[in-house]
Amino acid sequence: MEDILHYIWKFRLFQKDLKTVDGQPIEVIDVGLPNTNSGPDFFNAKIKIGDKVWAGNIEIHTSSDEWKRHNHHTDKSYNSVILHIAERVNCEVFNESGQPVTQCEMPCPPHIRENYDFLIHSNTDIPCCNYIGSMPSIHLNSWMNTLLIERMERKANHIQSLLERFNNSWEDVFYVLLSRNFGFGLNSDSFERLALSLPLKCIQKQGDNLIQIEALLFGQAGMLDNVKVEDDYHSLLKKEYDFLKNKYELKPLDSYIFRSMRTRPTAFPQIRIAQLAALLHSSHGLFSKITACDDAGRIRLMFHVNASEYWQTHYAFGVTSERKSKYLGDSSLDIILINTVAPILFIYGKNIDNEVLCERALKYLEMLKPELNSITKRFSKLKMPLNNAADSQAMIQLKREYCEQRKCLFCRIGHQLLIS
Repeated sequence: MEDILHYIWKFRLFQKDLKTVDGQPIEVIDVGLPNTNSGPDFFNAKIKIGDKVWAGNIEIHTSSDEWKRHNHHTDKSYNSVILHIAERVNCEVFNESGQPVTQCEMPCPPHIRENYDFLIHSNTDIPCCNYIGSMPSIHLNSWMNTLLIERMERKANHIQSLLERFNNSWEDVFYVLLSRNFGFGLNSDSFERLALSLPLKCIQKQGDNLIQIEALLFGQAGMLDNVKVEDDYHSLLKKEYDFLKNKYELKPLDSYIFRSMRTRPTAFPQIRIAQLAALLHSSHGLFSKITACDDAGRIRLMFHVNASEYWQTHYAFGVTSERKSKYLGDSSLDIILINTVAPILFIYGKNIDNEVLCERALKYLEMLKPELNSITKRFSKLKMPLNNAADSQAMIQLKREYCEQRKCLFCRIGHQLLIS
């Protein structure tokens, strides 16, 4: 319940005639800045009590006896509190120096409490589903733009951890991120583990030898062992990998981490690894090429690769099939641009303070078709705009970071509903 009191104070939704417990009128000049760390709830507030102006911090509780239960009376950082706000004042409070702290009773307006209870305790996956369609488009579009940036910055956390691991090598980070997205959801974690177990420098040292690159990837994925039907191609890869494994002191993964259940043959992990090998073979310095190119179409062509000849007639080792090209499809190319190219370009631009790269990344998302999944289809039915990948990324951010976590107080849609 304390969260909603913070919300009421932050957005000035309290009653106009606030008074201290001893009846002195309070004029709120500045509510202060919310504090997400330890210490008082709002910093640098400014209020006027009677004829005197006070500047300092604000602490908020459901009831005033929580001040002592939280040990604020023994914490010097609360000596700067100029006003203690509680929905129910049931005792006096004192700071660490023994001085009484001015208190104010701030009840929650009934309509806000009712709307809050509705949102937080709703049984639906999207609590405000009946309201979204009536939200003014100017507010909705603004919120979706913010959500898109949040989505991109959220991905920055993972990329920053990879940068630390690889001593700020963007080529290595791009290789891991690209490999992860060749897992296309089902095998994303497994493909990332594959890339982390096989340093990019090992692949680069094989130069233009596609067979050796395939041997490294398939061998590290554990797919060269326990093959039911062996053939010359498999034997060649196995021979090459055994040599390279000893040379680079590699430890292969277990093949069972790669899943094929309920996937189309063209999406089998073997095909994805063959496509990734072809891409790594044909495109050295891929990250540098992407940052130097400002044409989404040309970048798309960089990823338009076909698996090697063997995989034109196979979906698994030793089992022949009808000849079929194994190019990445349009939807797969879109996913790579959405989840690999745009995020790393945006975050790289942030890191080197290059706004042009950030804007280019967002422009790419606006040019791409929207992702069609359970989340985007659900919001689309609720009349949210779904025109491009920027919209679909915003929807994913909204669902995962706000709806699923019931952070309605921090959502602009929830805010509009709360105050209505």
